[in-house]
Amino acid sequence: MTTSQHEISDEIAKIQADSPRGAPLLDFPPYRSSLLRHPTKELRHADPEGVELVAPVFGPSDVAPVEADLTVQRGGEPIGERIRVHGRVVDGDGRPVRRQLVEIWQANAAGRYSHQGDQHPAPLDPNFTGVGRCLTDDDGWYTFTTIKPGPYPWRNHHNAWRPAHIHFSLFGTDFTQRLITQMYFPGDQLLALDPIAQSISDPAALQRLTASYDHSLSEHEWLLGYRWDIVLTGSHATHMEASDD
Repeated sequence: MTTSQHEISDEIAKIQADSPRGAPLLDFPPYRSSLLRHPTKELRHADPEGVELVAPVFGPSDVAPVEADLTVQRGGEPIGERIRVHGRVVDGDGRPVRRQLVEIWQANAAGRYSHQGDQHPAPLDPNFTGVGRCLTDDDGWYTFTTIKPGPYPWRNHHNAWRPAHIHFSLFGTDFTQRLITQMYFPGDQLLALDPIAQSISDPAALQRLTASYDHSLSEHEWLLGYRWDIVLTGSHATHMEASDD
């Protein structure tokens, strides 16, 4: 692995200059592992009823309000910048998507996931699992209280760092409708260097993946607030990852 950030940035610039603005580029060489992972064959149709026979199920009684507060842990408070992420889930016409299961997962403040597959030598936080979920209310609102995740290195190229981000999953009305995306933070200088974010060729689409700071959501001497809406359909839809990404 000898490719430099400068070489990766040049690759990104050349591809974006020659690419139409629109959907993310699935075959995006600067994102090295996408060369083997991106879809190369037509989608195969599956029987949705058959999938539902073995898929997870949930209901309102399965999701407790405390699950939306990732700073509440058995052993104490996690380390890091406490934040609130608040927004609406709407369809392409601005109508609220009610009782939608919204799940998140993220790295801790040091940029490490609480997962055995993450061997980044940053410290684990015993008081932070990095996972939470909630249901949207009648107007489509969701709210999470958590810790701002840290950036972390990855092995795409030399000195590669992923920008701080939170993974979001929206379950739909059944398992076959599950959508996954990532929320970024405003002003993150790593976004312009990140091959995953830059695989989205439309700057406006990438901007829609970035939260905005909202001072009305911040609390005195307690936390900072961010607003991020998710649009499920239409020309201004939030970009979602394919299920096999």
